[in-house]
Amino acid sequence: MSAIDPVTLAILKGRLEQIADEMDATLYRSAFNPIIAEARDACHGFYHAETGETLVQGANGLPIFVGAMAFAVKAVIDKVAASGGVREGDTFLFNDPYDGGTHLNDFRLVRPVFREGRLFCWMASVGHWLDIGGNVPGGYNPKATESFQEGVRIPPVRLMTEGRMNQDLLDILAANSRVPDSNWGDLNGQLNALDLGGRRFAALLDEYGEATVAQAFAAFSERAEALMRAAIRALPDGRYSFEDVLDNDGITDETLTIALDLTIGGETMALDFSRSSPPVQGPVNIARSTAIAACYVALKHVFTEVPANAGCLRPIAFTVPETTLLGATAPRPVAGYTETILRLIGVIFGALAKADPSRATAAPFGTINALSLAGHRQDGSRWVMFSFFGGGLGGNPESDGLSHANNPISTATIPPVEILEAAYPVLFRQWALRPDSAGQGEHRGGLGAVYEIEPLTDARVSLLGERGKAAPFGVTGGTPAALNRFTWTDEQGAHNPPMVSKITDIALKAGHSVTLETPGGGGWGDPARRDPRKAARDRRLGYVTEGGAA
Repeated sequence: MSAIDPVTLAILKGRLEQIADEMDATLYRSAFNPIIAEARDACHGFYHAETGETLVQGANGLPIFVGAMAFAVKAVIDKVAASGGVREGDTFLFNDPYDGGTHLNDFRLVRPVFREGRLFCWMASVGHWLDIGGNVPGGYNPKATESFQEGVRIPPVRLMTEGRMNQDLLDILAANSRVPDSNWGDLNGQLNALDLGGRRFAALLDEYGEATVAQAFAAFSERAEALMRAAIRALPDGRYSFEDVLDNDGITDETLTIALDLTIGGETMALDFSRSSPPVQGPVNIARSTAIAACYVALKHVFTEVPANAGCLRPIAFTVPETTLLGATAPRPVAGYTETILRLIGVIFGALAKADPSRATAAPFGTINALSLAGHRQDGSRWVMFSFFGGGLGGNPESDGLSHANNPISTATIPPVEILEAAYPVLFRQWALRPDSAGQGEHRGGLGAVYEIEPLTDARVSLLGERGKAAPFGVTGGTPAALNRFTWTDEQGAHNPPMVSKITDIALKAGHSVTLETPGGGGWGDPARRDPRKAARDRRLGYVTEGGAA
């Protein structure tokens, strides 16, 4: 097979990424749930016919899904091999977090692409559904001790067989959600995205031919691998270790360690997490596939020139033992996976900063603060508001960290206050930057935020967060940021969670409130070296108060 010419390769790369982008946009515009429609907690792409490896993903899809979706598609491939094959028009659905998933809310649809009766590749869609049962509306149960308390778990099953919908499965899904209409809208959005992707991809194959597109897929993976090997080769050989902690597992109030030993040898890298804490009772465990996906996200942040393709993982060896909370198996709870992968990403940043101090970046705020409020409207209908919230990113060698940003696990956006107030019976009394929340340094961290929310009906509230004990760290002399803080206020006054960052089943009446004060990012460099003009501007804008500066 002759090599594909560079011009054709560039054109196909752009065309394929555009198809994935259009699939993303189709779901964003049609989803019922603001976490997909506004926050863009979703992803679409094309995957290898035999291995499931990521070939192409849209620019707006969540980076965490690049690594995870390869495992997800492989789970379907294994299911097909064990169940008699796959046919054109089949579509598989599942949310199993231990078999290519992340947590139960993330539903994956996987569909084969056939050409002249032969499997050519796979397409897939993933989106965060609002509620899938479990003890806590929204699924983030900080007191879960097994997955059955987090929601319904679906292994890879056929949603469609040769184009015919499995209504029995739809009935099961609807019966296991507090908001089935929302999930129904999101499911149809994902199906429409796959339909559109299939049409666009078929037209591309008609235009260029299967052989040329297959060559392009192989070239994408080879290029990603070559660029990653070159990036690793530029780092000094050696062993670099770093560790950070989680507040607790929601059940026992003891800190948990995420530890990494990173070894660089030539153009290969080994990531060993064997020293991390063992699996825990509470929901901050993650599966091995999720851990590897998080490693990809961290490395993509550091090596920005490497494309979003599974080929970049080939030079990297992963040691993620089942004896750690990063390699958990069923039925250990995993709803709080976001908190754990944030800490995992942070320790990779820390270890690589030791290998190359010029890449050192202070810690971001490091928690999504998964907050859910739920109740009944005056007409008796159920409402569930789940959202995540922003904070500050770490200072870096070139600039201050971003304020009120999203975490580095994704390209998702924080749902706007106007959307949340329009969709749910809540009122935001405050949505503001949090003074004195950033770590100080020559380049300070970004600021966290303050959110004060009043439910307009009686509501139950749950929070699964982090960074209530160990603040986001500074580097090269920078100071840590502020801690995360959660407060709820009722007729008896203000209260804080006994477990600092995790609590469930708070009963609020209309007019009560909850307040989140999120961390900023850590500082970079000696604060004494900060440009006096920047320091004066920080004080003038209220980012730093006189007491905070002192």
